[in-house]
Amino acid sequence: MPTIYLIRHAQASFGRSDYDRLSPQGEQQAAVLGEALAERGLKPSLVVRGAMRRHAQTAGIALRAAGLDVPVEVDEGLNEFDHDQVIVAYKPAYKRRAVLLADLARSGHPARAFQEMFSAATQRWVDGEGYPESFAAFCQRSEDAVRRTANRVGKGETAFVFTSGGPIAAVTSRLLAGTDDLWLKLNPVTINTAITKLTSGRSGLTLVSYNDHGHLDGTELLSYR
Repeated sequence: MPTIYLIRHAQASFGRSDYDRLSPQGEQQAAVLGEALAERGLKPSLVVRGAMRRHAQTAGIALRAAGLDVPVEVDEGLNEFDHDQVIVAYKPAYKRRAVLLADLARSGHPARAFQEMFSAATQRWVDGEGYPESFAAFCQRSEDAVRRTANRVGKGETAFVFTSGGPIAAVTSRLLAGTDDLWLKLNPVTINTAITKLTSGRSGLTLVSYNDHGHLDGTELLSYR
């Protein structure tokens, strides 16, 4: 059957002014990912990525490390939701990044404080209205993008899809539960460069495995954000 590998981008630059670029650790993760793809003997007939820089960098490094010289197409439907927009809707003062950073610093545990705040902000987004892109619209365009790719993969062929944790969690929730209800539980545990495997058949898309990160086992490279 056609197989689609949904690949989360490597670690971006959390805490930096420009989040949408890989950190040095992220670059290492992407290289290890590519080596793992080569070891599996995977040769994609189609490679698609989201339009974000972290998607492009992850795909570029991983494909080079895998020894694959293949064209990469862009589908903006694979982009992550706008986390800045979600955070500012939760607390408008955070439009000024300095205010957010100051609040996190005062907590004494910035990473933990950010996660607590971000969890509350995303819960508000999931529950609420009035966002430029609603949660339901985000989940639908994520599923649509993956199905567009699946429809182009023939029998015995393979597609690599470089995207973000949010779209992967959205598609996974719908395949497991038929709803978006699992997204809040799945999204926070999606690991950088983890692989989610789908197959496409007469009955539609089937989830084979979720969040596979065996290529990071035994290293110090594992990260969630």
